[in-house]
Amino acid sequence: MSIEALIVLVIIGAIAGWLAGLIVTGYGFGLAGNIVVGILGAFLGNWLLGASGLMFGTTILGAIIRALIGAIVLLLLLRLVRR
Repeated sequence: MSIEALIVLVIIGAIAGWLAGLIVTGYGFGLAGNIVVGILGAFLGNWLLGASGLMFGTTILGAIIRALIGAIVLLLLLRLVRR
């Protein structure tokens, strides 16, 4: 992965974390925490969905969808672990 792709993934992950915090209500880590979860979720989403063949296209919108799915999954997993 090139440095440019890594930077774009971090930015998309930050956006996805913010969106995931809005979607998964009642639980979160605040704005900064949700952004960090979104960045980690972006890597998770790209890895999981890429391995399963679900790529949702190669556009920015597809990357945001993959990152958002990864961030939501990660937030829900963290909710289960924290209980």
